[in-house]
Amino acid sequence: MTTPLEPVPPAEPVPLRPGRKLGPIADGVGSVHRAWLEPLRYTYLKSGLTLSDLSVRVLLAKSKISELLRGTGLYPRWEIILSLSLQLQMPSWPLYRLWRQAAFEAQKSSEWVERSTEKALVTTSQTPPLDHRAFRETVEGDYRLYAQVFLDDDQRDTAVSNTFDILWLRWNEALSSPDIRRFAWYTLRTTVMARTPHIDGRPEFGAAAFDTVALRRLTTDTERLQQVEESLQLFKAMSRLPDQQLDIMVLRQLYGICPEHASALMGVPLATIRSGERHATYFLESVICPSPETEGNTA
Repeated sequence: MTTPLEPVPPAEPVPLRPGRKLGPIADGVGSVHRAWLEPLRYTYLKSGLTLSDLSVRVLLAKSKISELLRGTGLYPRWEIILSLSLQLQMPSWPLYRLWRQAAFEAQKSSEWVERSTEKALVTTSQTPPLDHRAFRETVEGDYRLYAQVFLDDDQRDTAVSNTFDILWLRWNEALSSPDIRRFAWYTLRTTVMARTPHIDGRPEFGAAAFDTVALRRLTTDTERLQQVEESLQLFKAMSRLPDQQLDIMVLRQLYGICPEHASALMGVPLATIRSGERHATYFLESVICPSPETEGNTA
């Protein structure tokens, strides 16, 4: 069995600091809110600063900063986030884009968003590090292919854009991880799955059955209908695969990406790709075309 994709832990331990330990992010924090909050928390914890230090520097009570870093209380105004990002030396442009999306996710109005930025300029001229830009140019097309299996065009573009904004904010963390490709793939998967509808905990991507390579090659309506039915059956079975096996099958079977390239994209050994595909294929065959011996044993 292949192991599921997991977040890559920080390369170095978080420095100890005086005072009460910062609590975890609260349950119910939205996916985009969490996308900018996690890098902010990580950078704060790695900085060696205390809540008292930040309180003095941004002129905000320690309790309010603690609430903000846990995602509790009211959704924070941009001017507060900008002040924190300057103290923590974080790029403000990707942070702002994620903050703005999360504000709308939190049901904030356009007027509220505009008021929150009146006293805090947003620097749009910032550019990511050169190696971040080079990495994006290398993988963005493949990331879009992966995302479009689960999301419509607008959601796909947003998810991929968010992925690279998150990576920009966490670039130092990514560079210090055991494998930057694996770190980035986990970020992509987390971002895409946060926007993907789920049924009984399984990702729903049946709409992709209507835009497959096999379907585009057919010429008659009867052939297309049969192919759609087969694809829907396949995708329903694929949704039951473990995370890593599902990703491997998306790359290998839906797009025909070679094992070596899939290995490079996901940041896992080539042997893991081959083993994962073999186990996934065996499972799918047992579900879609069960043998007399296994038919009564499939869930």
